[in-house]
Amino acid sequence: MDVVILCGGLGTRLREETEFRPKPMVNIGARPILWHIMKVFASQGHRNFVLALGYKGEMIKDYFLNYEAMNNDITIELGKPEKAQLHSCHEECGWKITLASTGEKALKGARLKKVEKYVKSDSFLLTYGDGVADVDLEKLAAFHKSHGKMVTLTGVNPASRFGELKLEGDRVARFNEKPAGPGASKDGYINGGYMVMNRAIFDRLTEDDSCDLEYGPLEALAEEGQLMVYRHHGFWACMDTLRDTEYLNKLWAEGRAGWKVW
Repeated sequence: MDVVILCGGLGTRLREETEFRPKPMVNIGARPILWHIMKVFASQGHRNFVLALGYKGEMIKDYFLNYEAMNNDITIELGKPEKAQLHSCHEECGWKITLASTGEKALKGARLKKVEKYVKSDSFLLTYGDGVADVDLEKLAAFHKSHGKMVTLTGVNPASRFGELKLEGDRVARFNEKPAGPGASKDGYINGGYMVMNRAIFDRLTEDDSCDLEYGPLEALAEEGQLMVYRHHGFWACMDTLRDTEYLNKLWAEGRAGWKVW
């Protein structure tokens, strides 16, 4: 399946880093978190990426346009740039990446709609540019196919800073992305990204910058019984604050990166 990654947000809660770069380009170890997310998908056979860019998207374009030069050994002859020779040494061969500018102010639904023309598969994977997990994508895709509904979310725990999914079995009865608050259940599930969507989702979206994804479209699908949840009990973490960034870097440095499935 094609993989769409939403890379356009401002990342205001991580202003220490995002004042200078888009959140997906904030490093875990020596690589941007976006690279880590893409490795999760690529290691499980999904290598066609569509990146929906927004805030400082030119930095993401620059990173991938120069990827070969920055991640391979090179032999050059000064004065003859056409004779530059790359000595392949990276493991990302075969990645196909579409870098799509979707506007600085567009909300997630609008960003997704604007990349519709680049999504070729009948169903596709969608995630955010700030969350890493060891989700078994084959099992996720099989679950999505088994129920025949339009969208499957990966539900993760805990619900501390985020809205909680109200579930009836494997169906999302209500989609609520508002902060859970101090009285929220600590056993609940949140939307951890790593979603599977049928192409029919595009009919629910517009290119108007005010078109959101969670507020509106997914809420409506929940009411219609078209939104399902795949429960993930493995590793999941998002880079929402500086503290999150430090935590993920600590795990990587200590060899305890739970999302490293490659």
